[in-house]
Amino acid sequence: MKKLLPSLLIVALSSACNSTYKYKTELTSSAEVKNIIMVVADGMGPAYTTAYRYYADDPTTAAIEQTVFDRHLVGSASTYPAPVSGYVTDSASAATALASGIKTYNGAIGLDVNKNKVETVLHRAKKMGKKIGVVVTSHINHATPASYISHNESRENYNALADSYIDNGINTDVILGGGWKYFIRKDRNLVDEYKAENFHYIDKYEDLATLPSDKPILGLFGNAGLPEAIDDSDNQRLLTMTKAAIPQLENPDGYFMLIEASQIDWSGHGNDINSAMAEVNDLAKTLEYLENYVASHPDTLVILTSDHSTGGLSIAANGSYEWRPQLLTKMTESTKTIAKYFVNNDVSADVLKGKLMGTEVSPKEVELITTAKSEAEKKLNQYLAMSEAEQKSKNKPNIQRAIQKQLKQLIDIKTNTGWTGSGHTAVDVPVFAFGPEKHRFAGSIDNTDIAKQIFNLLEENK
Repeated sequence: MKKLLPSLLIVALSSACNSTYKYKTELTSSAEVKNIIMVVADGMGPAYTTAYRYYADDPTTAAIEQTVFDRHLVGSASTYPAPVSGYVTDSASAATALASGIKTYNGAIGLDVNKNKVETVLHRAKKMGKKIGVVVTSHINHATPASYISHNESRENYNALADSYIDNGINTDVILGGGWKYFIRKDRNLVDEYKAENFHYIDKYEDLATLPSDKPILGLFGNAGLPEAIDDSDNQRLLTMTKAAIPQLENPDGYFMLIEASQIDWSGHGNDINSAMAEVNDLAKTLEYLENYVASHPDTLVILTSDHSTGGLSIAANGSYEWRPQLLTKMTESTKTIAKYFVNNDVSADVLKGKLMGTEVSPKEVELITTAKSEAEKKLNQYLAMSEAEQKSKNKPNIQRAIQKQLKQLIDIKTNTGWTGSGHTAVDVPVFAFGPEKHRFAGSIDNTDIAKQIFNLLEENK
């Protein structure tokens, strides 16, 4: 009977998962690791993946279905930076730790605390002859991708980081994300320089379907970061870019790929649960694709973690023991887009109800948004009446932001979502892995351990 119980438990757990994807034993086996896919979910602390479970739940069934995150959770990682920066990390120091295995100060890109350059797993993989891919929803010279690709004393030096992608020697074979404003400048056109290095350049998602197989690829699809997932022409643009990039990277020597779901963090900074769930959904669909890819490519390892958690998300607030994500699953526009509409249109109960996909709104709730708009208009008029010298010492009032802030608060009340602030927190973050050698990332680890294990795998599988 004792021997039978574990088997029964496995059967029960398998039956509980109603996903169309059937978990395969190959994903847990030990085998050669030829390809490594590192996924960073920027800002995605444990509350985000729990929230996504309930967001994605099928309300017509009694069970709460497993998500892709539930299937592959292996442990957690601490995220603290070097002591000089205290206990709370930023994305640059965290990405440098994940990429190099070395703690550093907040803001550092590929440097240690003494501002010496550190080798990253991307650099090592490139030296070993592997192809390199980078796919992000931020600009491609943002903190996370830059920490894997380059070196700089400050993450804010965006133009210098963009320049370094060429000047330090190109070390990527496929790079997709945003960044027109940094790569097509008056003083320097880096896109033309990539083209001169035989790169195929694209600037529309549709072009991902017809990539040449014999050229490296540069794809930029936004001025800075890409549009929010919920507003983008492709709501699953991370998935689309990933599916296009992988065939370009496949080769006998293998590849290293960095994928970043960048804008979960941006949604957290903005305390925007509507956009956050759309971003996590894009990531989840990307992981489901990678599940199936690994099942047919058992020499591919996928690791997913976050650099930190953002916003102090709480999926319940004000002492009420409930969370109501149903509104979020219906919405098709971001709060930013809805706010933009109301800048030039009256706020009415009928229109607001329509924008919230049929969710009832009270006269009081309409009044709160109307008041926020009118007060912002008044402040803007006062600002415009000031002299140019006076204006320089003030921030220009923004009507759209004022409306958006009230909309987000309304959605938080409707869903009973809470936030502790707009910054990063120091909580440990979840670690997920599937494919060969996934056990190396299990348990309670530090973010630097992830890079150290990837370095080990690269050396062991030369």
